[in-house]
Amino acid sequence: MEPRVYSVDEALRANAEEIFELQRGFVNEKFIELLDSYRLLRQFVKAEGLRVWDSEGREHLDFLCSYGALTLGHNHPVIVDAVRRASSLPNLLQTAPGSMAACLASSLAAITPGGLQRSFFANSGSEAVEGAIKLARAATGRSRLIATVEGFHGKSMGALSMTGHEPFRTPYYPLLPDVDHVPFGDADALEACLRRGNAAAFLVEPIQGPAGIIVPPEGYLRDVRELCDRHGALMMLDEIQTGFGRTGRMFACEHEDVVPDVMCLSKALGGGLYPIGAYITTDEVWRRAYGSTEKCLLHTSTFGGNSLACAAGIAVIQLTVEQNLPSRAQEIGAYFFSRLRDLAERHQLIKAVRGRGMMIGVDFTQASEVKDRLLAGVPNQTASMICVHLLHEYDIISLYTFANSRVIRFSPPLVAEREDLDRLVHALDEILTRNDSVLKLASSTRRLLTKK
Repeated sequence: MEPRVYSVDEALRANAEEIFELQRGFVNEKFIELLDSYRLLRQFVKAEGLRVWDSEGREHLDFLCSYGALTLGHNHPVIVDAVRRASSLPNLLQTAPGSMAACLASSLAAITPGGLQRSFFANSGSEAVEGAIKLARAATGRSRLIATVEGFHGKSMGALSMTGHEPFRTPYYPLLPDVDHVPFGDADALEACLRRGNAAAFLVEPIQGPAGIIVPPEGYLRDVRELCDRHGALMMLDEIQTGFGRTGRMFACEHEDVVPDVMCLSKALGGGLYPIGAYITTDEVWRRAYGSTEKCLLHTSTFGGNSLACAAGIAVIQLTVEQNLPSRAQEIGAYFFSRLRDLAERHQLIKAVRGRGMMIGVDFTQASEVKDRLLAGVPNQTASMICVHLLHEYDIISLYTFANSRVIRFSPPLVAEREDLDRLVHALDEILTRNDSVLKLASSTRRLLTKK
C-alpha cells in the first residue's frame, strides 16, 4: 500500500481491511500477524463504560481495560466534558504556570497519604519512573538504585533498568549502571542489599501486576519503610497500576498505612482519554533535589502538565472521590474474587486466584505433557487459550499478564456492575466445564482458530 495523507474524516471512514493494511505497512507488521494468528483482528469503532463495539456491531465486554487504566470505563462523559471545557485554554505554554496543572497538583496532594505534596507531570508511567530515578539521585547524592525481580516499571531505558523481567531487558544491554534487583516480598534480601551502602532509593510495586498479580506478604511494605529509613534510602512506590482505587483503597500502600517518599502514578489518572504520568514527593525531598533557581528546571517535559491531560486528571480525581470508588472496588471486588474462587474449587485447570479489589489474576495450570503433544498452531499456554475462547465465544476481551503467561489479569472498571462480572464468571465456567484438561482445551482452541 502506498502512503498518502489522510484527513480525520477519511480516517474515521476507513474500514477494517484498510486499517489492518496500514498497520502492516506503516506500524508493526509482526504484531498484526500475531493478532491474526489468533483471529483477534477486529476494528473497534465505539466504546462506553465496560463495553466496546466492533465494525460489525458486536458488543464486547472489556475486562482488560488497558491494564487497569480505565477505572471509570471508556469515554466517561464527565471526563470528556472536562476536556472539552478546557479546550480553549493554551494547552502548551512554557513561560507561564498552567492553571490545570496547578489544580491537579493540589488534588493529588489532597488524596495521597502523608506529606506527599509536590508533583512533576510527564506523559506516561515510564516517564514518571524516569523522573523519580533522577529525583532520587539528585536528592540523596547517591547512585545505587534497588528494584525487585520481575517488577515492571516501564520500557524506556531508565525505567527498563529498574524492571526486573529479563526478556524485556536482554536486547538493550548495557542498561543503567548501579541497579540491583532483590526478590519481591523478601525484606531480608532488601536489607542485605541496603547494607552495601550508597543506595539512593528502592522502587517497588505494592502488587506486582505484569508478574502475575503477586500480592506481597502482610507487613512487607511496613518493613520496606523501616529499612529505607534506617539506611537513608528513599522509598519509591510504583502505584501506576494500583492507584486511584483499583485495589480497594485510593492507593495500595494505604492497606498497610505506609507513606512513601515518592509515588509514581499514571494509567487511571488520564481517564482513558489523555496520556499523563506523574510522580509526587514530599517538600523535603523536592527541595533537596530541585530547591534552587539553578536546579528547578533540571528535569522538564515539553508536554508534561498540558492543560487537556490535566483537566482529565482533575475530573478523574473528582469522580473517584465523589463516588467513593475505592470502597466500591473493595465491595464489588470481594464479590468478584469469591465467585472466581468458587470456580477454582470446581475446576482443576485453575491453580490460584490472587489480587485485591478489582485487580485480580487467575493462575491456570500448565500441563507438562502439552510441551510434547500440543497441536500445531495453538497458543502454548492455558491462559492464552482461555482468552481465545472468551473472545470468540463470549465477546469478552482479556489478556494474560506480560511477564507471566499463565495468568489472566481481570481489571474491569470500578463502575462495573455485578451482572457484568457474572457474565465473565459464567463464560469461564462453561469453557472449563467443556474443556477439563489442557489437551481438550488445545483441541477446542484449534477448532476455533481454524473455523471459517
